[in-house]
Amino acid sequence: MCAIEAAKRVRRVVVLEHNAQVGRKILISGGGRCNFTNLHTGPEHFLSANPHFAKSALARYTPRDFVTLVERYGILYHEKTAGQLFCDGSAREIVALLEAECAAAGVRIETGRAVRSVDRTAAFEILDDRDSWQAESLVIATGGLSVAKIGATPFGYSVAAQFGLRLVECRPALVPLTFGREDRGKFGMLAGVSTEAAVRAGGRSFREKMLFTHRGLSGPAVLQASSYWKPGEALEIDLLPGVDLASEMAGRRAVGDRSQARTLLAERLPKRLADRWFEVHGESKPLAVTGDREIAEIARSLHCWRVNPAGTEGYEKAEVTAGGVDTGELSSKTMEARRVPGLYFIGEVVDVTGQLGGHNFQWAWASGFTTGQYA
Repeated sequence: MCAIEAAKRVRRVVVLEHNAQVGRKILISGGGRCNFTNLHTGPEHFLSANPHFAKSALARYTPRDFVTLVERYGILYHEKTAGQLFCDGSAREIVALLEAECAAAGVRIETGRAVRSVDRTAAFEILDDRDSWQAESLVIATGGLSVAKIGATPFGYSVAAQFGLRLVECRPALVPLTFGREDRGKFGMLAGVSTEAAVRAGGRSFREKMLFTHRGLSGPAVLQASSYWKPGEALEIDLLPGVDLASEMAGRRAVGDRSQARTLLAERLPKRLADRWFEVHGESKPLAVTGDREIAEIARSLHCWRVNPAGTEGYEKAEVTAGGVDTGELSSKTMEARRVPGLYFIGEVVDVTGQLGGHNFQWAWASGFTTGQYA
């Protein structure tokens, strides 16, 4: 996106891509259909040491702008939940769109180019494994550390450090969380069970699907919360969001309902989870003889389940990398390093991390577009 916009300004632009093909992260996103933006993207959907930094770029290039581009290429798409847009066909259509725009603007794309060094004298001097290049402007658009098998490296952070730019400590985000030994023993056998839940961490709560795995918890609600979770903190999980379980149990008791509490719970939760919950938390009685204190405790355990994760599944399972180049080092208007004229950082390598659902792609398009006006 940055290359396209810079080339439109009649800049000579070359993209050095160390993979054998461009857009590999695009190709694997959204189950191969690419959640290419979110209609509701705004600054509130991003995590950063400076929550205001992303405002300028996001305002200059909106989700509607990218949708217009998608529609111009005749790419069919659909909306899933909460404004998430996906291709009807394949993520390859988005890559082909970007390649076509590059070609039309005169951008030169060089694949299989591993950059060995970056220096700066009168101009930037870039040495890859075959050639050397000189440039007035250098844009680092290398992504984060997530999913090394498709080419993720710390190269972008190394360049920032080389030029004396501060970094916010990196960590996996939008990532499954792992159980401690005790919780794994209690709930590891529920792998594959999914239920709607409200998961809270770091003062933020997300109500979406939650998935039990062999090692811990995943699913959209947990991935969202993981970006705000810090080691040593607990997750607070409501397994029955929007349900007044205590009132429902008391109402059934009042009419002499002889069915088991676990039976009622299985009407609200997957049966395997309901059964295991009572195996872990105690005996299930007929509702007609379940006391007030027991009802209150059952409801509390389900609405306020506290889990102390042992950690995360790491960068290999993370969708994005939180942290990165400190936004205090960059101009929010241009993305240029304040102390290194001509050096720009865009996308995931910057300390701007979007929530799940297409927001990170929109940050990529917006930050690339913005820098392309200046680089």
